[in-house]
Amino acid sequence: MTRQMVMVGFLQAQNCTNLPSSWRHPESRDDSMSADYYQEIGRILESGRFHMAFFDDRLAMPDRYGNDHAHTVEYGIRCVKMDPLVVLTCMGMATERLGLGATASTTYFEPFDVARRFATLDLMSGGRAAWNVVTSLNDGEAQNMGKDAHLEHDYRYDRADEFMEVVLGHWDAWEDGSLIMDKKSGRFADPAKVKRLDHKGEFFKSRGPFTVPRSAQGHPVVIQAGASGRGQRFAGRWGEVIFTAARNVTAAREGYAAVKNEAAKAGRDPDQMFLCNLTTPVCGATKAEAEDKMALINKLPLEIDALSLLAEALNHDFASKPLDEPLTTQELQGMQGILGIRDGVLKTSGKSNPSARDFVTFSGRGQVHDAIVGGPKEVADRLEEMFVERGCDGFVIAATIVPGSYADVVKHVVPELQRRGLFHKDYAGKTLRENLGLKRPAAGAWKTQPRVAAE
Repeated sequence: MTRQMVMVGFLQAQNCTNLPSSWRHPESRDDSMSADYYQEIGRILESGRFHMAFFDDRLAMPDRYGNDHAHTVEYGIRCVKMDPLVVLTCMGMATERLGLGATASTTYFEPFDVARRFATLDLMSGGRAAWNVVTSLNDGEAQNMGKDAHLEHDYRYDRADEFMEVVLGHWDAWEDGSLIMDKKSGRFADPAKVKRLDHKGEFFKSRGPFTVPRSAQGHPVVIQAGASGRGQRFAGRWGEVIFTAARNVTAAREGYAAVKNEAAKAGRDPDQMFLCNLTTPVCGATKAEAEDKMALINKLPLEIDALSLLAEALNHDFASKPLDEPLTTQELQGMQGILGIRDGVLKTSGKSNPSARDFVTFSGRGQVHDAIVGGPKEVADRLEEMFVERGCDGFVIAATIVPGSYADVVKHVVPELQRRGLFHKDYAGKTLRENLGLKRPAAGAWKTQPRVAAE
């Protein structure tokens, strides 16, 4: 079959999209704390045959900048953060084929709890659930969850490896065919086909037996977005849909090859995973129309948006010194979280000790400098290049206007991609795995993979 793109809608259960200034746009809906807001997005994405709606999440509002939340609340910088799994469930009630992905942290939740929540969503949605595995970012999240400080980067991933083993072990507890439901005999299920986990490891203990049977797709699809070397090894071992954020084809190809190589080293089939690159299309019926839209969007971001999100993502207080004073090597090395942002700024700026202003300028955080602006042809050309050059297997579509950005992609770009044979015209089946082209996992199949040692 001809290789085709995977499309994911990037969402957050908050007062704005990934772009903090999106709520300020005159055409953005104001009711982001209502079910209808997300259900309309779901219906739009499904009409465009998107594979999945995906919710990113943090366990704290951005308050690392100045170690205060006042600016976050005043300027609406992702200050509302609802439970994405609950919001996603509401979206699932308004759709039939759209995949439903949400984030849950391996650092601050228990494996049994995460396994049960997502397995339940998988059953309630008919096999459309996906779990985005994260290790969280900063001290604000740690302090909300009863800890003094966030765990060290590689240690979090070592812990997350075992977390995955526990979750997958529970998801394997009920064999296919274990349910009998014979009212005459009174037998509900075969106890010989329901196993207890009895896990006792370095980081976790979890007994079982698990309380949710397997779904139509076996178990939820696993999403990952590790960008560091350790993160890529984790993604290569576990991820089925991998989110990337390359800003050009060359960088995308390097990252694509690295993750696929990690999958092969972990004993997996690299073709049974899909790397989807974060993309912000600003599109219209014509290029001129799209450029007019972009002109308005560019007026919305504030400098504080970028500084706040940089502090959140790198667990570093960028208010601790003047904007133009270079950061010390010690400060740079002490950053945590999304280290790809720090490394990207170092590389792009050409400075060994960039300032906070350099981070604002070269990171793109809180801004839309890397948007693809154009009519159907211009946007499709850019997506096709990245896809054909093996920079990715698909795209995570970020919005600048809600729900208008999603509607514009569905109206203008999707038909052009379909015309070129790059995107499907209908869903292949009922479950997310069927629609992605992922095999239904056999119980215990993951155990054949060699454990990836930390470096």
